[in-house]
Amino acid sequence: MSAIVMAAGRVSAAAQRRVAGIVGRPLFWAAFVGLLAGLPMLRTIMTELPPPLPVLGTLPDFELLDEHGQPYGSKQLRGRVWVANFIFTRCPTICPAFTAKMGKIQHRARGLGQAFRLVSFTADPDYDTPEVLAAYARKHRASPRMWSFLTGPIDAVRKTVVDGMKVGMGRGGPESDFASIFHGTHFVLVDKDMQIRGYYDSSAADSVDRVLRDAGLLANRGE
Repeated sequence: MSAIVMAAGRVSAAAQRRVAGIVGRPLFWAAFVGLLAGLPMLRTIMTELPPPLPVLGTLPDFELLDEHGQPYGSKQLRGRVWVANFIFTRCPTICPAFTAKMGKIQHRARGLGQAFRLVSFTADPDYDTPEVLAAYARKHRASPRMWSFLTGPIDAVRKTVVDGMKVGMGRGGPESDFASIFHGTHFVLVDKDMQIRGYYDSSAADSVDRVLRDAGLLANRGE
């Protein structure tokens, strides 16, 4: 039995010397480091990318006024990925929640930098002047570098929102009844070429996550 143990010890010691000899060679460590460096690339190659988002329409050129009273529209947005929503400042129901979700997108999309914008269109432009929208933007901590609030003549707003984005807005009662104002409650994702790439129900629990995922895909792919 002792002879077997001694033989096993000699084999083990020899194996350890061979391993030590291999590990001690610079070529081994160069190969090891190369393998570690190549793993992320291999994972990237093996990961199937999501298919491109569909093109659902193209927005015509438009120009409205932002919360600073400055012209703002397709000229400022072309070349950037952007997300639109639709609000009015007197709205006591859906608009505060809709705006809060835009705020979450603003916070989480900071890494996209200059490639990304948020745009809120008012459905009550007669009341929502630039000054009113500026106060609303401050109230909701909107970054002026990322998030703009647009107003203008009702026909111009309607042409962009209803005709261009295919999102409903209007008034179902007298002008004195602001509660009769209605508008769509979907986020609209637009690419750098002013093409509509997605609609997202703002009431869905995962709407913010889905908007951010798809906006990131467009920005990173240069679409």
